[in-house]
Amino acid sequence: MRAVVGDQLHVHSKHVDEAEKYGEILEVLGPDGEPPYKVRYTDGHVGLVFPGSDCVVEAPSPRRGE
Repeated sequence: MRAVVGDQLHVHSKHVDEAEKYGEILEVLGPDGEPPYKVRYTDGHVGLVFPGSDCVVEAPSPRRGE
């Protein structure tokens, strides 16, 4: 898994009734874009993440007008 600052981390839910989580990668701490990542989730929580198989890195969504 490789990421750059500004990418989105998408954490898939493990259970039917569990919400998926999204966060912005603020800092890449591993070599060559590898984990761990410092991530700010949509609820404002900031944490250090070592993504598992339930996570994917996605390019940020384009903003309107770009």
